[in-house]
Amino acid sequence: MPNLTVAVLAPNGYAKDLGKKGTSTDITFYNLKKGHDTVTLLEPTRYPERLAPLYYIVSMAHESIVVVSEITPTLAEWILMLDCAGVKEGRIILKNYIQPDQIAPLIKGTVLENYKIIEEDFIQISADLLEKAAKQPDLEPKDSAVGSVPIDHHFNVKGVGTVILGCVAEGWIKKHDKMRVEPTTKVCQIRSVQKHDDDFAFAYEGDRVGCALKDIEAEELDRGYVLTNDPAVIHNNEITCKAGLVKYWPAELKEQMVVSVGHWMQFIPARITAVNNGNDWHNPELKLETETPVVYRSGDKAVLHYLDGGKLRIIGTAIIQ
Repeated sequence: MPNLTVAVLAPNGYAKDLGKKGTSTDITFYNLKKGHDTVTLLEPTRYPERLAPLYYIVSMAHESIVVVSEITPTLAEWILMLDCAGVKEGRIILKNYIQPDQIAPLIKGTVLENYKIIEEDFIQISADLLEKAAKQPDLEPKDSAVGSVPIDHHFNVKGVGTVILGCVAEGWIKKHDKMRVEPTTKVCQIRSVQKHDDDFAFAYEGDRVGCALKDIEAEELDRGYVLTNDPAVIHNNEITCKAGLVKYWPAELKEQMVVSVGHWMQFIPARITAVNNGNDWHNPELKLETETPVVYRSGDKAVLHYLDGGKLRIIGTAIIQ
């Protein structure tokens, strides 16, 4: 069965009542498992002082749990990030006597408008998530299948060698596949595939995997690197994109502004080198020059951020051409 990945936007540690704590750095993973049905819950541990962890967990999520204890700028930022990332399914838990009509104006016109408002019942929430994971289709890869895994953690394991953790972003990966390591020139081989500590011959889109690799050292990897055998995946330091700014963004974007491009597990500083506003500055065409190469497929959606934006740090979305 495929894995269900859930972003938990709540006080840090909230997900401990839903799953078993796993890897914890600037993002923390909690694992929920029943038989072959698995759920990965993610928390942005070092948010709000850093925006990147919030982007990372939302970019990996199939759906979200949003816990509203008070109405603050942080809640508004959660809403914008979920909407820009297109996390269309989720649950909202209201606390401290907050009523649905109090958040209705904030979520109107966003993906959260379709989220379910539920009671804070950890046993029921866990059961519902596992049931949803069980309903996902079980598929077998074709011989010609290709796939990509953005790396979120990497390390050396004694007796095993280089191991990476990540979520399959698209397609399939299989044991013994030869994979490019974008944006480097390295090629490695997948020695083994694990999902929630069980060995598998393959994994597919949405699965949370740990892969042992051959022909590459952990020190040669970094977060945001992508294992792929998909010929459509490329990398560039200069990208062109069609942007859509959030409705709260106050003014048109300018050349020489420094923004951050979020795509898969990448969060990369970029300078705007050209802006074409056309008839609407809310939907400009942009040329960006990035500090390090962006790994992407033509047509992929990224999220643009502005770290000097004060309370408004999310610019909007960008379709990379």
